[in-house]
Amino acid sequence: MKTEAVIVATRMWLEQAVIGLNLCPFAKAVYVKEQIRYVVSQAQDPGALLDELKRELVFLAQAAPEAVDTTLLIHPQVLTEFLEYNEFLSVADAAIEGFGLEGVLQIASFHPAYQFAGTAADDITNYTNRSPYPMLHLLREASIDRAVAAFPEAEEIYQKNIKTMRRLGVAGWEALGLQKPRNPEIVP
Repeated sequence: MKTEAVIVATRMWLEQAVIGLNLCPFAKAVYVKEQIRYVVSQAQDPGALLDELKRELVFLAQAAPEAVDTTLLIHPQVLTEFLEYNEFLSVADAAIEGFGLEGVLQIASFHPAYQFAGTAADDITNYTNRSPYPMLHLLREASIDRAVAAFPEAEEIYQKNIKTMRRLGVAGWEALGLQKPRNPEIVP
């Protein structure tokens, strides 16, 4: 898989969906300041992805926040099925604990077939967490705390996103040209 094509698709998703639809009001600042690290994993199995995740957790924990505030670990060739991906999240959280980084780093989850518990697979609200490729978003807790302090209604973001997605609808989302095929062999 071509790394550059994966990053281009991810950046387009960030620009048009995450920032463009204001799904995360905190994303624009780190994007504009180029503080996002994009890592495209070549892992073919969950064990290899876990090894890469551990390296990225250590990297982010040691990096200067002004240089790298957050990391997108994009893994287009492994955990392409959402249920497998969702199960892996507990392994990822255990890695954070294993390094003693709870309260320092956390992981947000994004996947092309993301589905919130209690929703139908085609529910438009799932699209708030649908990305072109499966990815683990590594975040600094201190950055989240600062962003929440600057955005007093942070707890309302989720509800606002639901309204945005319902107003947009599936046709509106597809018109953005962002949803990529889930087949990891297909390169955008």
